[in-house]
Amino acid sequence: MRLQRLLAFFKENGAMATVRLFRTKLGAAVAGRPVLNRIPAGSVIAGVSGPPGTVDEIARLRFPNLQPLPTYLIPKPSLSRITLVTDSIGKGSLFGGVGTALLFAAQLANRRNATLRIVTRTEAPSPKNASQILSAYGIQLLHEVQFAFAPVASGVSESGSATPHAIGLDISADETFVTTSWWTTAALLPSVPHTSIIYLLQEDERMFYPFGEERVQCEWILHRQDIRFVINTQLLFDHLVANGMEQLKRNGLWFEPAFPRSLFHERQREPGGKKRLFFYARPNNPRNLFHIGLEVIDRAINRGILDLDCWEIFLVGKDIPKVTFGDGYLPTRCEGLDWKTYADLVGTIDLGLCLMCTPHPSYPPLDLAASGSVVVTNKFANKQDLSNYSQNIICAELETEALVDALGAGVVLVRDKEARKRNFAANGLSRDWARSLEATLQSLVIER
Repeated sequence: MRLQRLLAFFKENGAMATVRLFRTKLGAAVAGRPVLNRIPAGSVIAGVSGPPGTVDEIARLRFPNLQPLPTYLIPKPSLSRITLVTDSIGKGSLFGGVGTALLFAAQLANRRNATLRIVTRTEAPSPKNASQILSAYGIQLLHEVQFAFAPVASGVSESGSATPHAIGLDISADETFVTTSWWTTAALLPSVPHTSIIYLLQEDERMFYPFGEERVQCEWILHRQDIRFVINTQLLFDHLVANGMEQLKRNGLWFEPAFPRSLFHERQREPGGKKRLFFYARPNNPRNLFHIGLEVIDRAINRGILDLDCWEIFLVGKDIPKVTFGDGYLPTRCEGLDWKTYADLVGTIDLGLCLMCTPHPSYPPLDLAASGSVVVTNKFANKQDLSNYSQNIICAELETEALVDALGAGVVLVRDKEARKRNFAANGLSRDWARSLEATLQSLVIER
């Protein structure tokens, strides 16, 4: 069994990493520390069963982030507190949903004259990153922000059995918790009053999974009657209600995101420079249809729709492989951008291709449209037309040829400067987060 694990490690990580592993193990042996990791009870490693485990131990090993978050009660503080629970506010996690969660929780804290606490579960929180987001949007907290790290349990005790993390999170009786996923919600449900939870739902999270246990457990959380939901966009709200979440009519609210002009605006470019194409590239997020997008761009180049003498291509996202288009053109890959660098890049783009195989429009198409770009995206379920946000957003059927044709229409619109400018001037995108969240925050304050 140990040999099988070693061979698997070698195949995945290569010779140099295997040598480093041997050096680490040798150092542990010299220092008198354990060399071999314990096999968790109830686990199956490389097809070989480890020690037997209880049903609870096996479940904890399979779904560690669903373990109840340990908490302990403290006396009621002078100010109430809003606690945001999310996986990470690391540099690579801040865009889109996590950034929105920070803005929402901060506005809710100010509205209730409460302190804001940010709790992360997969990596220690970075105060600098949180400050960057809030300052970028011009949001000042009335009170000092607090941070806490409540890591997901490793699941293995000295005896080899699964066990929850020993450190607990302090909570008070009147605290409100903003959760950011079905799994952070599931971890809090056994630990805090259900009425204190506000689940900020920004996608149909069932679509993250094939049919199986994760999807079923997600479905259970999404159908809860005893927590409040806040949904990102009316489009997503309507989809969820139409697909089984009737309770949202009673315990759900929705808002539209905002794109302040201070961040999202057209940037000055060199006269006579090439046009720029932005492709939202996240190969490890299946809903972003990475390989379909590559095929669409490649066909557009090979057919002369995108003339590389006139266009340069930017792949923006995470974990992007090196790829060439056409006769060997190498696009620019952009990863790990901070918030301002991302906004600066978006402000130089002429045409975007942003695919999202879910009902939510996703943020990049809206970021681009708010900055003056033309955008091509795909239709899905009730996401058939996004012209209410901007007439510069072209929605195409989710089929390769239809997307290539839409990209061609996008190129034509980019060249028609007057039409593009006219469409931009008529944008329906909100520019003010305070205004976007006003009705939602007012309802939450009244309900309290």
